[in-house]
Amino acid sequence: MFNSLSDRLTDTFRNLKRKGSLTESDVNATIRDIRLALLDADVALPVVKSFTGAVRERALGAEVSKSLNPGQQVVKIVNEELVSILGGQTRRLNLAKQPPTVIMLAGLQGSGKTTFAGKLGHWLREAGHTPILVAADLQRPNAVNQLQVVGERAGIPVFAPERGNVFGHDAAMDSGEGTKSFGDPVDVAVDGVENARTKGHDVVIIDTAGRLAVDVDLMRQAHDIRLETQADEVLFVIDAMIGQAAVETAKAFADGVGITGSVLTKLDGDARGGAALSVATVTGEPILFASTGEGYKDLETFHPDRMASRILDMGDVLTLIEQAEKAFDAAQQREMARKFMAEEDFTFDDFLEQMQAIKKMGSLKQMLGMMPGMQQMRAQLDSLDEREFDRVEAMVRSMTPFERTHPKQINGSRRARIARGSGVTPSDVNQLLERFGQAQKMMRQMRKGGGMPGMPGMPGGGAGKGKGKGKQQPQRKKSKSGNPAKRAAEEKAAAQRQEEGAQKALGNAFGAGAAQGDDMSDLQLPKGFEKFLGNDSK
Repeated sequence: MFNSLSDRLTDTFRNLKRKGSLTESDVNATIRDIRLALLDADVALPVVKSFTGAVRERALGAEVSKSLNPGQQVVKIVNEELVSILGGQTRRLNLAKQPPTVIMLAGLQGSGKTTFAGKLGHWLREAGHTPILVAADLQRPNAVNQLQVVGERAGIPVFAPERGNVFGHDAAMDSGEGTKSFGDPVDVAVDGVENARTKGHDVVIIDTAGRLAVDVDLMRQAHDIRLETQADEVLFVIDAMIGQAAVETAKAFADGVGITGSVLTKLDGDARGGAALSVATVTGEPILFASTGEGYKDLETFHPDRMASRILDMGDVLTLIEQAEKAFDAAQQREMARKFMAEEDFTFDDFLEQMQAIKKMGSLKQMLGMMPGMQQMRAQLDSLDEREFDRVEAMVRSMTPFERTHPKQINGSRRARIARGSGVTPSDVNQLLERFGQAQKMMRQMRKGGGMPGMPGMPGGGAGKGKGKGKQQPQRKKSKSGNPAKRAAEEKAAAQRQEEGAQKALGNAFGAGAAQGDDMSDLQLPKGFEKFLGNDSK
């Protein structure tokens, strides 16, 4: 969504960081580039003026002029102002003290309300709630049937006493002469809330009707549903791909109905993303959720600070960690840690489990895009074929249980059989076995307390700073003492050092936190990252 904006801002800041000091003309040139980038991204003009004005005022102030690195300080200012226009703080759903909590969805046709209703229901169920969907959109053809299908796929019950419009044309709001009425949406919404209260559902999600454009009937209907159901949340669902038009519509709903928050859909599209950067400032209400795909699991809580980091190509490590915590089973992690400490080799069965967990996390391209600096490798990301995972999985599943735990025993005839069984060539199997052997070697290196092999400047890696590029002379082994007592003490000390190295490597490899006694105070960690560290590092 923000690729173009991110590229332009990254280029602007790359030139800025090269300067040891900043003049007023440098700041003005940077502000001009930022303004053009935001306008090109279809951000609302009032938001652009407010944003660039705040950045310019701070960039010309003392916090930049007295900074040791003015360029980085300006980037920090832009990041903070981006967080501000995106809403500032992360806002969660306001749940009623006495259930059920009523959540009303509003918006135009085609914005994704019905699909979002299913996603939100699944998200709430995963959080331990018992939601129900209410089909109050009786206007759009087959809207009720669509919500029932969405609810069935997401595993959420649907309250739909009316069939709605099934005749392929717009239903009339009244039942006068020459018109057709398909039920009263307000009555359906009220009955849905009462049904939820009777059957013990603690959250009600009401899918309301939309139009191709804002009109009086739409506003009156939405306003009546909010009043009659006493909705706790009114979420405006906005299509992030339609630019400033979506922002104007959001403002109209905020004035006419009174929304409590917004939802951005279709963030996985290739539009410029101006709506996302404008809606919170224009409406004065925060963004609560972001839809990043068509699956019912493709829903994220909207974090302004993390979205700003993505736009500035600083990555989103916290979201990546949260997704990994959901995908990786704790028992599997403990078993991997046990194997690591017991010096057992990494097997293809372990490899298969890790692949399945990564698949649960979602699209590999999206995950890699959350890593800092990955925007500069967009061409490589775009060319990444995620079907390679399926081919690798097919090769592993074509192996026998013995072959998965004894990869060195896979000879030529076994490789040919695996290739035939998985629909690949023997050379593909050879490449997989070679890469797997390298992974086993890396795990052994980490277990000994060293770094990743072949990485210059890393412990246990290649030549570091100040070392020659030539082959290093091997260190001579210390001779063992002839004194039995002294030799036993030396062996005990060596074993203890190896154990400490393995424990430290285990902490780094499996997220067990910093080793005891490590000083973590000087680390520049992302905001909120501290909760993922051990108690000693807080």
